[in-house]
Amino acid sequence: MVNYKDLGLVNTREMFAKAIDGGYAIPAFNFNNMEQLQAIIKACAETKSPVILQVSSGARKYANQTLLRYMAEGAVEYAKELGWEHPQICLHLDHGDTFELCKSCVDFGFSSVMIDGSSLPYEENIALTKKVVEYAHQYDVTVEAELGVLAGVEDDVVAEESHYTKPEEVIDFATRTGCDSLAISIGTSHGAYKFKPEQCTRDPKTGKLVPPPLAFDVLEEVEKVLHGSSSVPQEYVDIINTHGGNLPDAVGIPEDQLRKAAKSAVCKINIDSDSRLAFTAAVRKVLAEKPGEFDPRKYCGPARDEMVKLYKHKIIEVLGSDGKAE
Repeated sequence: MVNYKDLGLVNTREMFAKAIDGGYAIPAFNFNNMEQLQAIIKACAETKSPVILQVSSGARKYANQTLLRYMAEGAVEYAKELGWEHPQICLHLDHGDTFELCKSCVDFGFSSVMIDGSSLPYEENIALTKKVVEYAHQYDVTVEAELGVLAGVEDDVVAEESHYTKPEEVIDFATRTGCDSLAISIGTSHGAYKFKPEQCTRDPKTGKLVPPPLAFDVLEEVEKVLHGSSSVPQEYVDIINTHGGNLPDAVGIPEDQLRKAAKSAVCKINIDSDSRLAFTAAVRKVLAEKPGEFDPRKYCGPARDEMVKLYKHKIIEVLGSDGKAE
């Protein structure tokens, strides 16, 4: 058993309370490798932003659970090296789908876990979530649950259709499970293809797809966690497609809508696809311009730098979390 506090990590309880009071949102950045983690910590240390390091079950398998424990501990020390005296870093399981997986993450030093029973019948979701909460809370690990289904594909999460969260179920669900936060569905989605073309309109000047607006009427009644909220920057999509990629009609959530959500009582916004796009765009550009390059540092380095820019932009211009963890 590894206690997250011994690694220098924090859970989300105080983070979220401050975010709600301060009118900003905590960045929840997914990572799979060293370069992503370096970029996240560098961006957060330079902006003094609290951060949630998110690990999906797929990323956990990819990186190895033991290595992840030491990477998280190293991230805290790296932040201090960069001059962030009191890092506010949470290590969070994203979309855990079983009690066993959540328990394993708690035992390996995660400070927060998500149990996603949203595909289950309502009562089964409550029962599963409550079981995870009862175990995690013994070790002061916070628990995120999900109510409502997000469409899209990302890692092991696959859903054809989304279902908005029902505001009338929220109080009952939260009371009966004891969860600390709730991921809701208001029209966000997983992956780089958040909307089908037929759900969008097309800008007559640029030909780009314009996504439908988020359901802010639902958000006003249920304001907790916003999931699947990458904006899918078109400049990265264009670089990828120009240099041999194939991402037609990739579209995300407009940043003005995310900015509006961050200023409400939404206290956590998940961002994954955008960093994947930034990484891929930089790698493709280097390899296209220098086809003889085979040193991973020469293309992963620029990719890391591009992600730092992306993360700082999100922190400062969208979430408003800069300067909140001095």
